[in-house]
This record gives sequence, C-alpha cells and structure tokens, in this order.
Amino acid sequence: MRHGQTLFNKKKMLQGWCDAPLTELGIEQAKAARELIKDIKFDHYYSSSSERASDTLEIVTEGKVSYTRLKSLKERNFYEAEGDIWSSAGFKSGSVELFEYLFKNFEGETKEMLQERIYGALTDIMEKEDHKCVLAVSHGNASYCFLSKVEPEKAKSLERVGNCSIMHFSYDNHTFKLIEILAVEKI
Repeated sequence: MRHGQTLFNKKKMLQGWCDAPLTELGIEQAKAARELIKDIKFDHYYSSSSERASDTLEIVTEGKVSYTRLKSLKERNFYEAEGDIWSSAGFKSGSVELFEYLFKNFEGETKEMLQERIYGALTDIMEKEDHKCVLAVSHGNASYCFLSKVEPEKAKSLERVGNCSIMHFSYDNHTFKLIEILAVEKI
C-alpha cells in the first residue's frame, strides 16, 4: 500500500528519504483505504520507516495493531534532488523519465537498486513462517518498481501508483503475482 497524500505531494516536491506530514486529504485517503480492506484479517503489519507511511498505517488500523518499521521499505533516495519541485525539471510527477533524470543528474538511487531493495524486503517478510496475509505500507515509486520487477508487463500499463492505492499480491513458491490494485485516489 502507498501512503496518503503529503504536504510535499501537494506542493509537487520530491520526497524520497526526506519526509513530509500527511495532509487532511491524505488522512481521508487512509480512512477510505481502511474501508476497502476492513474485512481482511492480516497476520502482520509492516511500514517504511518514513513517518508518512507509518502514520498511514496507524490510521488504517486505527492504532490497534503493533507493526514493524523497516528502512528497506523506504522510498527511492533522490539524494541532492530531495525537496526539489519536480515540475521545474519539465517532467510529469512519477514518470520514469523524471526518476532516471534525477538519478543521472543528482546521484540518487537507480531503479535497479530500488527494485532489489524493495523486492528483497518483501521476500524476506513473506518467507517468515507465520506470514500468510501481510499489509506493508510503502511509497509510490517503491511500489511501482516492485511491480515492474515481478510483473513488468503489468507495470507498463500503470501510469503511477496513487496515494493509498493497495496492490494485492499472492506469494507462492517464492513468486509474487499481482491479483488486483485497489485504488483510493484516482489520478
């Protein structure tokens, strides 16, 4: 699941490892996501160590569960471009071209680096003995890069991962398979 809208999302500012609080809309998106998944019994919960992700998880669960925060679920590191206005570079928010431009010009994390990090983290989570139904809250580009690693053809048809969108995967025989994407925010 991706976190709810943040102040930086609203201001069209890049946020990878830097953080911004959820907006009122982001809080409402998290509440709407809670409704989408209210009948699912999760056995474990994980969140990126970024505040926007953990705040989203706490809203979705109404603060009634314990969860594990993992740095490996964080968003792509944009390094020197963190906090910049993405539109000033002439790109659409979340576009592949934008992210590759940022890496090339600001020495951030490559798509391949992010794919390996997020894939490794989610595989480690799902390989735990008692982990059958897990909710993990992460970020837009991290979610997209994960999907592009495990199901590249399906990722090509997805323009971006909206705030509080939930990607539902199965995990069997060490393989992830996308079942559906539940969208709170339609962009």
